[in-house]
Amino acid sequence: MRIAVVTSLFPSRPSPFQGVFAERRWVGMAERGHSVRVVQPVPRTPGPLSRGKYAEIAAMPKDEDRGVPVRRPRYWHIPSRAQGNAERFARRAMAELDRGPAPDVVVCDYAWPAAALAPALAERGLPCVVNGRGSDVLEVAGEAGLGDLLGSYLRAAGHWCAVSQDLVDAMDRVAGLPGNGVLVPNGVNTERFRPRDQEAARRIVGVPTGLPLVLVVGHLIPRKDPLLALDAFLAGAPPLAQLRFIGAGPLAEALESRIHSEGLQDRVISLGERPPDELAEHWYAACDLLLLTSSREGRPNVVLEALASGRPVLATAAGGTAEILPEKRMLGASRNAADLGAQLAELLANPTAPAQLAASVAGLSWSRSLETLEECLDQAMAKTRR
Repeated sequence: MRIAVVTSLFPSRPSPFQGVFAERRWVGMAERGHSVRVVQPVPRTPGPLSRGKYAEIAAMPKDEDRGVPVRRPRYWHIPSRAQGNAERFARRAMAELDRGPAPDVVVCDYAWPAAALAPALAERGLPCVVNGRGSDVLEVAGEAGLGDLLGSYLRAAGHWCAVSQDLVDAMDRVAGLPGNGVLVPNGVNTERFRPRDQEAARRIVGVPTGLPLVLVVGHLIPRKDPLLALDAFLAGAPPLAQLRFIGAGPLAEALESRIHSEGLQDRVISLGERPPDELAEHWYAACDLLLLTSSREGRPNVVLEALASGRPVLATAAGGTAEILPEKRMLGASRNAADLGAQLAELLANPTAPAQLAASVAGLSWSRSLETLEECLDQAMAKTRR
């Protein structure tokens, strides 16, 4: 099938780790013989607003081959004008779609603002599927107060899917159509993420064998709450245990300040972003536990990766996280640092066997994920034709 993907989140040369899960999905669909092209409208902002975080966006190439062709037209983005920005995003995306061959189906991947394209696609009779990943639904419909608008876009599309059942249910509620959404979970590459020799990995990363190593992987942003992760580690980890943060974001400075103010430099290190192969071969292999303290999630890939690597996880109850944890003791009982610390200590002292953890996600392969996605898109095309 000819698939056009419209998204606001996809890797680029300046930001190679942004949206790697989306890249893996659509490159995988191309490898299965589908024709896939990606349209990622990127914002232009007036005057001094074009500096700072928008400078990196401005550096994104307008055309790039990332296993699938990616086209990045520009549109005007005015801060604090969410609906207008979404409409401008959609108009620019539609103009770009008109330049290429007509798709069999359009996927609005990462629901906001891409779902704003759905009414125009409906007018043309083009099948449209909105894919939700987490904050693109939960934050937009919650704090941002755009639930009614997003619901109207979902109803215009008529078809939506998400990476967790929790998120599917949330989209159904926003649209007012219970039972309409479809679960299309992300997969995990079990050839890349698998149990490895921990001692060999420890030598590479420079953490001595015998010192517990806790890993936090994710953007350093409020909803990931890295400072809670630090507090939980300090509350429950043994005295010489090590903590490594892998990720970047606006809370990096606050995290570094806390590390230095408490004199933790010999135990806690923030490493910035790291490529997937380094995570798989070195950090997941070397660690004893992955800690995730998010307040909101879709279905976190890092949990799948850690489990596939044979490493225990301690994660707060957020979104679809509980759907993939193999043991109840891995789900945080609260967001209290002392409670999380107690659970962390117990998991470090009594870890589950690596082979058992890897087996728990063996069925969540990318191959199965892509088969489910194909079924979802086929159904949308068939219903639109009828």
